[in-house]
Amino acid sequence: MRRTSVGLLFVLALLAGGGGFLLDHLLTAAGRVTFTPSLLLPVLLLLIGAASLGVAWPVRRSVRSGIRIDPFRALRAATLARASSLLGAIMAGFGAGLLVFLLSRPVVPQVGSTVAMLALIGSAIVLVIAALVAEQFCTLP
Repeated sequence: MRRTSVGLLFVLALLAGGGGFLLDHLLTAAGRVTFTPSLLLPVLLLLIGAASLGVAWPVRRSVRSGIRIDPFRALRAATLARASSLLGAIMAGFGAGLLVFLLSRPVVPQVGSTVAMLALIGSAIVLVIAALVAEQFCTLP
């Protein structure tokens, strides 16, 4: 299994950013309110990052100490880490697209929606970093 490339993460973030911008544009064109993510979403992303690190930590210990571990457990940890990094890139791009649309409007946005989007972007970046570290834990020396 190859490691997650940074280029793929940037491409996913750009595509999701365009999707977030387009979603808000279509909602506004239809006369509806713009999409604002829940404040629980950043908390969920941080929990996923912690879970990814928690699952990968025993794999790192076994690699360092030389104690044999179930290879399927290591594969599941690496797969979770890869999926988490992809999800984090997508959510960071989506939140950035929403924020760019919101800030490009002539009307000053509400503080609550701006804070929610900034929290989404920040927690998604933390998720990507945690997932890449967890993926590093699962590689053999």
